[in-house]
Formats: sequence, C-alpha cells, structure tokens
Amino acid sequence: MTPWVKRIIAVNAVMFVVVNWIQAIPLTAAVQYLGFNVSEALREPWTIISYMFVHAGFLHVFLNMLMLFFFGPPLEERWGGKAFIKYYVICGIGGALFTLVFGGGTIIGASGAVFGVMLAYALNWPDSLIWIYAIFPVKAKYLVLFLGALSFFSAFAGAQDGIAHFAHLGGLVVGYVYLKKVWEVQARWEGLKKRLRRRRLSVVPGGSGDGTRGPSQLTPDADEEARILEVVDRLLDKIAAHGLESLSAEERRFLDDVSRRRQAQHRVRH
Repeated sequence: MTPWVKRIIAVNAVMFVVVNWIQAIPLTAAVQYLGFNVSEALREPWTIISYMFVHAGFLHVFLNMLMLFFFGPPLEERWGGKAFIKYYVICGIGGALFTLVFGGGTIIGASGAVFGVMLAYALNWPDSLIWIYAIFPVKAKYLVLFLGALSFFSAFAGAQDGIAHFAHLGGLVVGYVYLKKVWEVQARWEGLKKRLRRRRLSVVPGGSGDGTRGPSQLTPDADEEARILEVVDRLLDKIAAHGLESLSAEERRFLDDVSRRRQAQHRVRH
C-alpha cells in the first residue's frame, strides 16, 4: 500500500474499533459530534471532514476501505501523496455539500471520498478489468458509470435504504469537476511548453529544440531568454512527473508571468 492510503485505512480502522468494538466513544455520540448533520453544519464545521472517519457497521467500513485499497494506490503512485490526499478530502467534502444542498439528515462514512477515488481510477485506466466477486470482469469505466447512475436515481427517487446516495453522487461530481480543472491547467502548461520549445529554436542559434546551445554566440537578451526557457522547461517537466501540486508558490508565479508575457507577445504579433 502507498503511504496515504495506508494512513487513511489505519485511521478508519482505529475509529471503527474505538467506536464500535471497544465503545470508548458510543456510536450515538460519534454520530452526533463527528457526523455531518445538515441542520448543524454551520455550528459544527469540522464535521465536513470528520464524518468521513465514522462508520456504523463492519460491512460499511470494510467495503469502503476495500475499494480504497484497490483503487487508491495506483492514483497515489501516479499523482504523489500530497495531490492524492487533497483529492480524497475534496471528494469527501463534495459528498457533504451535495447532502447539504439536495439531501438532509446526518451522514457518516468515507463513501463520498471513495467514490471520487473510483472515478479518478476509471478516468485514468478506463479499460482495466475489475473482478466482481472474483467472477465477473467489468471494465472500470462501466462499473463507475453504473454506480453513478444507481446513485443518481436512488438519490433523486428518495430511496429510504439508509445509504447516503447524495454523498456518493457528490463525491463523483465534485471529483470530476476538480479533475477536469486540473487537466485544463496541465493542458495549458503543455501548450506553453510546446510554444516555448518552438521559440527556443529561434532564440538559440543552431539549437536542436532539446535545450542545447549551438556554436553561435548569443546576445545578452537572447541569453536571458534562453535561461528563462531552461527554467520553464525544468518546471514543466516537474509538473509532468509530480503534478501541479509539486510547484512552490514562487514557481507558479514565475510560470504565470511567463505565460502572460507570451500571450501578450502573441496578441501583438496578430
């Protein structure tokens, strides 16, 4: 298991034992003070996070953590721990917000966050096979589509089955919106990277487009331009390897400044 997946499962397991087995904290008290209650949300803002770590029964916590165990590690390995835990929490918050807006009552459990993780897995590896009950193979994209449709119709049909369908739906929708925004930002940086590499050919005489310098002597302005392009290349490679979250605030400002200057130059030329 990857570090953050291991930590999340450990915290949920400890909470379950403390609340449901040892009963050091009675379940009713845990639900009251840690569960997300729509009518108490403004007075108890911490519950928008804490509700994700309280489960009512063994099957509830087992299935959530089992899904996280299978779908979480590949994402954390690809994104890095910081980006993964941020996404996990955002999806959980999305589940609470959907319940606040469309649902009601009190919700507990990690299902909203886990549904978001399942969505991200399906978007990254849509054709990977998921074996249901170790017998029936289903592609990840179809499994998530089915669960999303089931959550949608169950939520808006008012199903009285004790399942927080709006939390599931919120995790899926907010997770998708967040990932779409992240991918748009990454696409913008990739476009900038391509433009800058093309620009480098004209800045570095005899350059091959790979950042190497030709034999000609650079002017001071061209030398400064080449230095900036080398820094941008390094930062964009860092984004590709470790995600946008790996950049410091100063590095983000630098890229934003370069992007704005390039856009201004492009408008002037046209």
